[in-house]
Amino acid sequence: MSETLWVVRRRRGGLWDWSKTLREQEGWDEHAAFMDGLVEEGFIVLGGPLEGDREVLLAVDASSEEAVHERLAQDNWTANGMLRTVSVEGWTIFLDGREP
Repeated sequence: MSETLWVVRRRRGGLWDWSKTLREQEGWDEHAAFMDGLVEEGFIVLGGPLEGDREVLLAVDASSEEAVHERLAQDNWTANGMLRTVSVEGWTIFLDGREP
C-alpha cells in the first residue's frame, strides 16, 4: 500500500531579520499558532528547518498542489514575504517507519 504526500520546500527571506532567532521574529506567535493548527488538522505530517536554517521542508497531506498553495497562503509569514514556497512535489511513500 502506498500513500501520496506533498514535499514542500520553503525559503526564508523578505522581512526576515537574520540578527534574530526564529522565535524572536516579528509575528512568531501568530505563525506558530497557524502551523500548530495545520499539524492538528493533519495537513502537516512532518516539518522543520533544513541545515543552514534558510529553508524549511514540510511533508503535507493535501488533495492537490493547489490546495497546498492555498492553505499556506493563509500564513502571516507567507503574506508578509518572510516565507515563500520554492517547490511543491508529489511524493509516493512506499516505506514508512513511523508508528501508526
